Amino acid sequence: MRSPKAYAAAGVDIDLGNRVKSGLPRLLAATHRREVLGKVGGFGGLFALDTRKYRQPVLVSSVDGVGTKLKLAFAMDRHDTIGQDLVNHCVNDIAVLGAEPLFFLDYLGTGKLEPRVFKQILSGFARACAENRCALIGGETAQMPGFYQPGEYDVSGTIVGVVERKRMLDGKGIQAGDVVLGLASSGLHTNGYSLARKIFFDDLKLDPASYVPELQNRIGDELLKVHVSYGPLVQALVRRFNRAPSVSPIRAFAHITGGGFIDNIPRVLPLGCNVLIHKGSWELPPIFEMIRERSGVTERELYQVFNMGIGMTAIVDKSQSESALRFIRRHGHPAWRIGEVVPGRGRVRLI
Repeated sequence: MRSPKAYAAAGVDIDLGNRVKSGLPRLLAATHRREVLGKVGGFGGLFALDTRKYRQPVLVSSVDGVGTKLKLAFAMDRHDTIGQDLVNHCVNDIAVLGAEPLFFLDYLGTGKLEPRVFKQILSGFARACAENRCALIGGETAQMPGFYQPGEYDVSGTIVGVVERKRMLDGKGIQAGDVVLGLASSGLHTNGYSLARKIFFDDLKLDPASYVPELQNRIGDELLKVHVSYGPLVQALVRRFNRAPSVSPIRAFAHITGGGFIDNIPRVLPLGCNVLIHKGSWELPPIFEMIRERSGVTERELYQVFNMGIGMTAIVDKSQSESALRFIRRHGHPAWRIGEVVPGRGRVRLI
């Protein structure tokens, strides 16, 4: 009988890792773009940017993780949504600049590589990359025994996109009188989970498998709803309304992630402007109604920690705001007029 390899006995099974990764080319085929060179598994991913499409191409990059939403995946033993969350979050972060996603790279660290879990996570990456026309060109899977709790892992991802410099959305054109449109979220997306888990599991004594009548869902499944990607919609809006660099009624977008309304919208505001957000101007999802009614958290903090049902805001020239709103709804995204730009000092006020 062949004795086990020393490294495998120490907890790192290279052969298992190779077997698990052998199915990657087939899994990632749907994410392929013609600009991708080489194959997955090299020391570096290769992407040949077609510079003929741009006069002044600007590369836009972002890196992120999923945070403690992973704890819900562990508890529910559901890992198919996590990859989608990560890709969509990263796509949204560069979409606010008007950037088209080009390629994505992932990192997965775990104590023990579980083939079933690995496949679910990677399937989520592949599904979201294909939906966003973003190539998945590489990544890293690290087996680190003793570093993670049994059954746990961490994921992060890096995205690179491109935007024409003159069409980059930087918020400089924002002015008093512009309208703020809010695009619906699917739930908590990927932020606020440390507080949400405390509220639901510590304070309210729920279990992830608990059915909650107000939600018509198990609380764990509600909290695992996939982070919405707004990337394709943002691209469509910019093409439709910002037809020339000198005519840009779509002024800016803000991805409502960690920091909520309070900290994210100011990231795109010029110093001479404030934004007024009208609470109650959109449909508040039941999960946020439940948090508001049962948590004891102040109203201001709720809008700083959670997206409260709005995953992305668009600041639009008032004369084009109704047309833009109809366009968003025709593309299948519930949306509302939720505020306006007023003179100020680059802050958000909730009224």
